[in-house]
Amino acid sequence: MDLQALVRNVPDFPIPGVLFRDISPILEAPAALNHALEQMVSHVDLDAIDAFVGVEARGFILGAALAARFGKGFIPVRKAGKLPPPVQSLSYELEYGKATLEMRAGRGRILLVDDVLATGGTLTAALTLCERSGYEVVDIAVLINLVGLHALTFRGKAIHSVLVYD
Repeated sequence: MDLQALVRNVPDFPIPGVLFRDISPILEAPAALNHALEQMVSHVDLDAIDAFVGVEARGFILGAALAARFGKGFIPVRKAGKLPPPVQSLSYELEYGKATLEMRAGRGRILLVDDVLATGGTLTAALTLCERSGYEVVDIAVLINLVGLHALTFRGKAIHSVLVYD
């Protein structure tokens, strides 16, 4: 299945000069979504993880869908002020501002999930936050990897992705 053909390019969103990769058409087509989910975990021993962690906002969609599909828990990483206390927090720099992520502390082996890996700031912050919050990050999976914008690796290997753009 050609998932890349379903990704919609939206120029100058959310700011001028950015080419946004809209995954909505994949989410709207059940066969495409199921295929994407299968591909996102094709590299992972699912018996080695307890839960999926999804990064707000579109990482929630994929992470929750993966959790439901494969019978695992789901843990959200949210923007500041969206989860009830107590939470762990981490502030970080974005390409066009600052942000703070939060999650509840816990334990377990997790697969960190997000929709798009661009510059790597949010994913790096989420990885650090997961580890500081007590979770063992077994692996990372993203739907889209914009490899020309970052040099991010996990344990010395490329981040697993379904679609790659230069």
